[in-house]
Amino acid sequence: MDPRAKLECTVDALFGTGVSEALPEDLRMTFASNGRIRCVEDDRGVLATLRIDGGLAVSVRLAEMLFRAPPFGRHCIGVLEEAGPFAEKGYSVFAKHVTWCGDGIRPGSETAVIYGGRVVAVGRAIIPASMMGAGRGVAVKVRDSLKTKEGVQRP
Repeated sequence: MDPRAKLECTVDALFGTGVSEALPEDLRMTFASNGRIRCVEDDRGVLATLRIDGGLAVSVRLAEMLFRAPPFGRHCIGVLEEAGPFAEKGYSVFAKHVTWCGDGIRPGSETAVIYGGRVVAVGRAIIPASMMGAGRGVAVKVRDSLKTKEGVQRP
């Protein structure tokens, strides 16, 4: 199978049919020794890494691109105004700070954090969508954020 087609199928399967149309045309892929796609890049850096379990660890830049496709909203959460800057710095998002969330979020799924109408962080959901906003504890463990990408490290 063509690597580009495989990536598109993976994106559509994980985030919804048609989301792969938001992928940029100029992609480079790095392969593991067994032929599996390891990393997806463009001219500005890494966009995504394919995980062993079949998942996709997306960067903030790729999440911004995919956010333009309506089905991707099912895998996003919005945060309160006081929590947005912390998520942007790379801190985890707590359930009580979630204002809205997509119904496609499940524990372990890739989730984009939206603040001020843009993607500020991406990470792995810890709790399901039904518990976000009303539950307690960490909702999304942030893996990548805007500030960590700009060279500002968390304390």
